[in-house]
Amino acid sequence: MSLLEKIKSGEARAGVVGLGYVGLPLAVEMAKSGLHVTGIDVSEPKVAAINAGKSYILDVPESDVATLVEAGKLDATTDFSIARELDTINICVPTPLRKTREPDLSYIIDAVKGLVEHMRPGQLLVLESTTYPGTTEEIVLPILAEAGLVSGKDVEVAFSPERTDPGNTAFPTRSIPKVVGGVTKAATEAACALYGRCIETVVPVSSTKVAEMVKLLENTFRSVNIALVNEFSMLCANFHIDAWEVIDAAATKPFGFMPFYPGPGLGGHCIPVDPHYLTWKARAEGFEPRFIELATQINAQKPQFVAERIGALLNDASKPLKGSNVLILGVAYKRDVDDCRESPSLDVMSLLLERGAEITIADPMVTSISLQGKTYETVTLTPELVASADVVALLTDHTAFDRKMIVENASLIVDTRNAFKGFDADQIFRV
Repeated sequence: MSLLEKIKSGEARAGVVGLGYVGLPLAVEMAKSGLHVTGIDVSEPKVAAINAGKSYILDVPESDVATLVEAGKLDATTDFSIARELDTINICVPTPLRKTREPDLSYIIDAVKGLVEHMRPGQLLVLESTTYPGTTEEIVLPILAEAGLVSGKDVEVAFSPERTDPGNTAFPTRSIPKVVGGVTKAATEAACALYGRCIETVVPVSSTKVAEMVKLLENTFRSVNIALVNEFSMLCANFHIDAWEVIDAAATKPFGFMPFYPGPGLGGHCIPVDPHYLTWKARAEGFEPRFIELATQINAQKPQFVAERIGALLNDASKPLKGSNVLILGVAYKRDVDDCRESPSLDVMSLLLERGAEITIADPMVTSISLQGKTYETVTLTPELVASADVVALLTDHTAFDRKMIVENASLIVDTRNAFKGFDADQIFRV
């Protein structure tokens, strides 16, 4: 039976490398489609949790994991040798930035090298990790070839960018269209068949490079527009104009305008990172992406602006920032998630600490964070805690925050998310 026939019939055995925010939801959807899915991860706690029917990802119901494990459709291991038993393998590992802001492909390289010594002819390998255009051809294929596996002959190779949006209940994994580009036509066909089992819409494109570039365009688009609205909000502050009121009014235009909203900076696992992959590759090709780099610089300025506004508002209240108690509401990078990767809240807090402020942190999704060599435990939000703060800075607008209680007890509120829209109180300042 051919690879394509195995996938279509449901007899293919699937593997997912990397069981994080991207890999685990994908593995669960594949298993729901009837495939036997094995997750591979270097984290023993994650593997143990899956095999015990537990979920550590908010967007993946524990009941789904337990049901699939009990049915024998989902299991996990740290042993890469399981690759020889698989027919399809999806790589969903992180692609962070180095301290120099250059791409770090070490997780992809380690994953492929860990797999390749156990792979065999007749398999499909799909990379999902966000990266620069050309990675699949320039990095993945040579590692396979060195092990004697030629793309299009021994194995099929494709790229399909992950589009996970943690915390977005309106668009679960199954409903988000999947872009697929194969090295060969057969690879595209096989990958489309695989995703077609568990994703409602599959969008084939002509090559892996096109698929790789799709994800970078999506997130660079957001980065650029967020930079525009962040700069606009800072400009409005100088004019003593409420930026959110302007945006809401502009959004009533039924054409030619798409509302984006400012915040304390740019956070998350994709948008602050992906444009750097594109600009790095562009410079390597002799192209200077000035517009994209400018957007990155503007977004990086916003935490500084927020910290300065907090200091200025305290000064207006005859209080110095140094020694003041700043109550931080929210350290996760966005509403109702527990993910703090690249969170602008961390940048704002670091700037406040450098200026001598005392900070207390409340976040219902996060238990603790490490900042400047110190661990800060998050606390439960109470009226007494709010009243004791010199300023309350809302940096992440979790729905669990009791806004009415906060307004009734806070002497000064800095709102970076328009979370207190509708409250008419003199102590609220939107920045």
